[in-house]
Formats: sequence, C-alpha cells, structure tokens
Amino acid sequence: MTVFCTDGVIFPLMIFILVQNGNGEECTKVLNNRHYSCEGRNLTYIPSSIPSSVETLDFSFNLLPSLQKHLFPPLNDLQVLDLTRCQIQYIADDAFHNVKNVTTLILTGNPVSYIAPDSLNSLHKLQRLVLVDIGLLSLNVQFNNLTKLQELKAGSNKIQTIALPPFMINFKDFCVLDLHANNISRIKVNHTAVLREMRGNITLILSSNPILHIEPGVFKDIYLKELNIQSAFVSFDAMRYGLKALSGLNVGKLIIGNYIIDKNIKISDADFLDGLCLINFNELYFFQKQHSDYEINVFHCMINATKITLKEVHIGAIQHVSFRQLKELYMQHNQLPLILEISHLHLLEKLVVVYQDPVYLRGLRDLPKLQYVDLSTNKLHLFDCCSEFFSGMPNIHTLNLSFNEIIYLSKNPFSGLDSMKILDIQRTHLRGLNVQFKFFKSLKNLQYLDISYSHSTFLRTMTFSYLSSLKVLNVAGNNFQGDALNYVFQNVTTLEVLQISDCGIQNIDWRAFQSLSRLRHLFLSQNKLTVLDFVTHPNLRSLTLLDVGTNSIFSIPPHILQNLPTNLSDLDLSFNPIECSCSHIDFIMWIVNHQQLFQQSTNISCEILSQDSKIRLIDFDTEGCVHIRRLTIVLCICAVTFLVIVSVLTYKFQFYLRYGYVLLRGYRASRQQECSYDAFVIYSSKDESWVMDELVENLENGSPPIHLCLHVRDFEAGKAITSNIIDEGIMGSRKIIVVVSKHFVESAWCRFEFEVAQSWLVMQGNANIIIIILEDVEEKSKKVFGLHKHLKNNTYLKWSGNPINNMRFWIRLRKAVITRN
Repeated sequence: MTVFCTDGVIFPLMIFILVQNGNGEECTKVLNNRHYSCEGRNLTYIPSSIPSSVETLDFSFNLLPSLQKHLFPPLNDLQVLDLTRCQIQYIADDAFHNVKNVTTLILTGNPVSYIAPDSLNSLHKLQRLVLVDIGLLSLNVQFNNLTKLQELKAGSNKIQTIALPPFMINFKDFCVLDLHANNISRIKVNHTAVLREMRGNITLILSSNPILHIEPGVFKDIYLKELNIQSAFVSFDAMRYGLKALSGLNVGKLIIGNYIIDKNIKISDADFLDGLCLINFNELYFFQKQHSDYEINVFHCMINATKITLKEVHIGAIQHVSFRQLKELYMQHNQLPLILEISHLHLLEKLVVVYQDPVYLRGLRDLPKLQYVDLSTNKLHLFDCCSEFFSGMPNIHTLNLSFNEIIYLSKNPFSGLDSMKILDIQRTHLRGLNVQFKFFKSLKNLQYLDISYSHSTFLRTMTFSYLSSLKVLNVAGNNFQGDALNYVFQNVTTLEVLQISDCGIQNIDWRAFQSLSRLRHLFLSQNKLTVLDFVTHPNLRSLTLLDVGTNSIFSIPPHILQNLPTNLSDLDLSFNPIECSCSHIDFIMWIVNHQQLFQQSTNISCEILSQDSKIRLIDFDTEGCVHIRRLTIVLCICAVTFLVIVSVLTYKFQFYLRYGYVLLRGYRASRQQECSYDAFVIYSSKDESWVMDELVENLENGSPPIHLCLHVRDFEAGKAITSNIIDEGIMGSRKIIVVVSKHFVESAWCRFEFEVAQSWLVMQGNANIIIIILEDVEEKSKKVFGLHKHLKNNTYLKWSGNPINNMRFWIRLRKAVITRN
C-alpha cells in the first residue's frame, strides 16, 4: 500500500461499501436450471435455491473449510462441480455422496491437509479430477474406485515422483496426467511401471519441474500421445542427458524448450538436442528463449517428424535437411536472419514462417503438396513475385504475404496457382499493378482477397472481374482516382463482403455496385461520405450489414430511409456529425424507432448546434422540438452549470468530505475502545529517516518504552486508509504526535490526518496533540487548517541540532507522552 504522506499524490475519494459477512449472496442462474454460478459469494453452505436439475455448479471462491457427507443436497444431475479456492482443509468420507454422478471435480487452490480414504470413491462416474495447488506430496490418494477417470491434473503441488498408484492399471480410459510445476527431480525406471502396464494413449505433462536426472530406458517401449517437458530441466546439461535418457520413447507430440528467459543461462553447446535422435516422435514443439552465440543444430534429429514448431530459436537456414515425411513446419520469432531453401520437402503441406527479421527465399518451389503458406510480418522484399517463388505448387489454397515491406508483381505473378482460394497481402507495399488487373486472370478459384493499405491507386480501367469466384474483397486504405470507383467492381457478381474503408471517398454513384447483387456486407467507414443515395439501388437488396461510421453524414432524407434494403439488419452510423435539430426530427425519430438496426447505437451521437455539444442520439428529447424546446435548453445549461459547480466544490473540499465521514464513523464507534499504542505519529514519508532513527529509537528503546503507531509499520494491510487512521491511529492511541516540517505542510495526506485528529480530539473534549517542529514553517503553517492557530495557543517542542537541547527535548517529549490527562 502507498505510504500516506507521499508528496504530490492525492488519492481519489474512497467509496466505502458495507458487506454483511457470512450470509453470502444468491447464486446466478447462467443457463435455464442447468448452470449456476455461486462464484465469490462468501457462502458457507450450498443454497437451497439451487434446483436438483443443475448440471454445472461453479462454487469457487467461497468458504467451505470442511467437506462433510451432508454438505451437498441431492443433486443427481450434477456433472461439473467447481470448488476452486474454497479454503477446503478437510474432506470427509463420502463427502460427495449426494453428487455421485459428477464427471468433473475441480479442487484447485485449496489448502487440503486431510483427505479421508473413501472421500472420493463415491464418484464412480468421475472423468476429470483437478487437484492443482492443493499441497499434494504424492499421488497416493485413495481413489481406486474412479475407474472411469480420464484426466488427472495435479500441477503446482509438491509431488516428487511420477509413479502412479498400482490400482490405476485398471483405468482403461485414462489419457491425461498433468504434473507440471511439482518437485520432480529424478525419474527412475520403476516410476513408470504402472504407466507401462496401462499401455494407453496418454498425455504426460512434466513442464516446469526441476528435473536433474532421468534413468536411461525409463520410457523405453512406452507410447505417449504427448510428452511436455518444457522448462523441466535445471540446466542445459540436465536437458542434454535427459533427452538421451528418453531413448526408446515413442511419442506422438514432444514439447521441449523453455518458457521464459533466464539471463544467467546461455546455450553452450549447439548439439545439446542430440538426444532427440534416440526418440521416436511425430510432432515436435521447440520453444527456446535462452540466448545462443551461435546457430543451434536443430534439425538433424528431426528428419522423421511430420510436424515441427520452432519459436525463438537460433536458426540461420533451412536447407539440405533430409526430412522424410515433414508435412507442417512452423517458425516464429527466429533470432537469426533466415535462408529458406526447402524445395526438397516434397511432402510439405503447411508452411508458416512469421516474425522473422529478415527472410530470404531461395528455394521455395516444386512442393506439389503444399497447400498453406504464411510468410507474414517478415520484412520481405520480393522482386518478380510471385510465380518465381511458388512455382511447382499447384495445390496452394492459402497464401499470406501481409505486413511485409514491398512486393514487385511480375507480368503473370500467379500463374500456376490456379487452386488459390485465399490471398492476403494487406499492409504491404505493392508495386507493378497491371493496368487492368490481368494478373488476377489465373485466380478463378480465389474467394478471399485482401490488398488493403498496399499503397495502391485504382484507375477506371481496372477491374476485379477476372476473379469469378471472389466472395470477400478488402481494398481499405487505398485510393480511387477520379470516378474509378464506378468501374472497379463491375461484373464481380459473386462478391458477398466488400471492405473499402479509409479510402477518402466523398461520394458514390449508384453504378459503383450495380453488379453486386449478392453483396451482404459493405464497409465504408472512415471516408468522407455525406449522402447514402446509392444504398437504394435495387441490386443491393441482399445487403444485411452497412458500415458507414466515421463519415460526414449529418442527416439521411426520408425517401432514402424508406427504400433501404429490406434485409438490412445492421447499420453502423457511429461517429458521424449528425445534427440534432428540429429540421431533422424525422431522421432522429427513425433512428430511435429502429434501434434494432444499430448494434453500435451508443456510439451514434448528434450535434446540437445551439449548444455546440454532442449527446447520444437516442437520448435526444424529440418532444422539445414541439413543446418545450426553450425550457429544455435552459434546463440543460443549468444542469451543466450545477454539475460543474458541484464538481469544483467536491474537488476543492474532497478532504473535508472525506474526514467528515471518518469523524461520523468514529463518533458511532465505542468510546470504551482500549488503546493499543501510547502515541500515533503523523509525519511525511520524506521525514521517515528522522522518525525511525531519532523518534522511534529514543522513545521505543527508552525506559520505560513508549509504543508508537506508525502507518508504514502498524496499519493493517488490505484495510481502508481512513479506517486505519481512525481505528489503529487515533482511537487506538492515547496521544498524537505531529512531526511538522516543510514536507508535512506540502503533503495533502499529512494535512488530512492532522485535521481528522484535531477534529476528533475536539469532539472527545481533550487536547492530546503534541507538536514537534523539525524546521521553521511559520508562514507555510497557514496552509494546514488549524495548525497556525494551534501553534499560537499551545506549547510545542522544537528540534535542534544541539545535543544539550536535544537531551532536554527528549525528556519533555517523553513526559508529555507518558502523562495521562
């Protein structure tokens, strides 16, 4: 918590909410009578309002220290029970007897100290058991009757071994064992005895464990669906030898590497992944954040993989690696410039190389099975794109070259790419656009095209008509020369979604969309449109969404409103300068009466010219145009003025309002409260060194010791500041010591504490304030309400650097504190 007297910081007005503890609150019905949420309701019992038909019950963050047999009412249909962080310490036998049909039980974050032997065994249908962060020391929990169990999640505990209880051999459907973030440091051959007998398609998660040693052969001849050992080794040496010890393992997906950067660790061996050559895996996920001074030898042990994902590794080139069956390759945030030469990967189907800086394409061709290519965000400079780089790839259906630097299109850039369905080149500078867009001629199967913000200028001679299958087109952020908009979209009869936002368009002729009879979504936001005449064209009858937000539309005439497409269900007029006046009352009333059309109705504001202000259009008082327009304007002005005055006064006197509340609260408190401290010290945090070194040292360590209340030390954490001031400081102390300095006078919180203390003691009829002057503040003391007057009418102590005077100072101060009024 921030120190109270920190200079220059004025805390906002605090809102106090009285909560009745223990009684809890009603639960919320999420879905019919099948899903209820009681999350964080301060409940100590299961409310009777929950019906027996409930299937999902979220009871997390409540107070259930003990689970007894009859805690749950009969809920025979309950399938999912979430008891996350309910402070459960004890689970009795048959605690879940009345909810025995539960299939998912979540006990995350409970400080469980005892689990009775038969506490879980009534859950015969349980499939998913979550015991994350409950202090488990081992997996020897008696749940032998849970033969339907499929997932056991026991991460973030204190388990030291992966050994499963022998009875789990009978769990035929078991498939997930999550032991992440435990204390597993050694894995021995006998630890996998049960796992070996289960012979299941199991996912084993050991990430974030401090593994130091793995016995060779521990997973030999075992098949796992997935093994996650990411950030699971204490060092790279342990990882190197650990991978070698996994010799003979058969795994579908292997996840290795590190989640976070450890600046104290650097990769010192380029071949530390050699152990992968001894493991049979289909998919590999390698995420390595540690720094390496040289290129890591990654691929030589991955030649049999079908899918490889690499993130933040040190690879300079992909070339001459004899992958035998690689189908998918993902690379992200590689830390070296990358040379991509993969023409030999004839089985490759999906290639994703993103966030590289930079990428050099040298051998990306003759990949007949390649279907998906994502080379976005790589600062690519492509010359003579794109057939030169993607030749011999007739099956590519998705090509993403977005967010790159510049692409020079060749004469026939997409020849041989007849199967292309999705082409994304957004936010990339396109050069060499053919005058008539003839380079699209071969893309007859293209359905999605995004060339937005590509620095393109469209001429009237250009057309997208070659794209006979196009459904989605995004050309936002480009320019249309002259009346080019009237011709560019001619004969694109299959188009369903058109995005031409932020193109500087001022008006649109009806001919622009005359061929788009199937158009359903039209985005025209961030342009300069003033009228929507084109929307009434008969060929736009299929339009369901029209976005004309952030344009220059101030009104729409009635004849256009009456002829909008009948299927229109979403009209966005947000952030337009709509004029709210009686001359446009028909338009305003139409919007108010058709709010179902506006998904962003709260963003539709209108300008009231006479007031030079904006309001939400749906809040405009239409009756005022006929009856009380003048009165409405006067009242609005008065209301604004009143709010300004109230706001100014509230801001100026916020501290007085605050401590007025504190005094009222304190006045209602018991006057018989016993004092815990001899004195409460009010001081600036900038004077803390003097308070700790001089005041505390001399008073608390003197004879007799004087017990001081210091906010930095004695205030209760999590409690409101003003509550601490009145409860711990003022009401809990016999005297109040005020350390006055320049810092004190300048501190808003110090002034606040002094004024509260002064007012409180006046109400109590005594004067227990002891003033200590650290430095001369005669003139500045007037800033603090009552301080200047108090100094004139009462004796105070003044600190000096003279040892003799200081000795007298401590005698007088100790006497003042000890003396009882």
